[in-house]
Amino acid sequence: MLFDFVLLDKLRAARHIAIFSGAGMSAESGIPTFREAHTGLWAKYRPEDLATPDAFLRDPATVWNWYAWRRDFVRQARPNPGHLAVARLESLVPKVTVITQNVDGLHQRAGSGNVIELHGSILETRCFDCGQPAEDAALAAAAPVQGETPPRCGHCGGLLRPGVVWFGESLPSAAWNRASDVLDDADVFFCIGTSSLVEPAASLPRYARSCGRTVIQINPEATSHDEIAQYILRGKAGEVMPELLAAAWPRA
Repeated sequence: MLFDFVLLDKLRAARHIAIFSGAGMSAESGIPTFREAHTGLWAKYRPEDLATPDAFLRDPATVWNWYAWRRDFVRQARPNPGHLAVARLESLVPKVTVITQNVDGLHQRAGSGNVIELHGSILETRCFDCGQPAEDAALAAAAPVQGETPPRCGHCGGLLRPGVVWFGESLPSAAWNRASDVLDDADVFFCIGTSSLVEPAASLPRYARSCGRTVIQINPEATSHDEIAQYILRGKAGEVMPELLAAAWPRA
């Protein structure tokens, strides 16, 4: 792929690069997107039937088991070349911040050290009632009572739930505030593998452009972000990002 020389110069001159990633990046590692995950045994459910607080209260066992099924995909997945290229940026630019809609932890496993998880993590668990996080060891020790699923909180006895943001819930304020602060400081804003459908996260690229940042869209397909991006690189992150880094820093 040929890249614009001005774009390459902007990358080399950047002091702070923000990476905004979505489900398309995880899909390259074999993790089904949210709606693709409703196949096989789960085909009869709508996503909204399994990803809301009301759904959990109505049928906590089914919701818990669905997320356990999804968690297996995440644990088996490996970071793809796109994740690795993003992590490598940290050795090329003074500061890199990853803002992700994904809940799989693949950016951290690839080596990225500054990751903001807007929608939480499927690898974490917290109490539905008191909000207290459950450590892995505590979760393993929280054996279901008489076959009860999900397990109970060790602090208050409430039901444990996945540590993700469900429909109808607000984004964690600390993560959202950190993401907003990043856009006030970053020179370049990458938008990678996101469909631009889920708000309020989808508003971040528009905000970045309004702040005068250089916005770069990487996606195999067109999205509404194409309208505000100065540079549109059509392709998968695992293909485009390594090539882009090699073009910008050929001797690195």
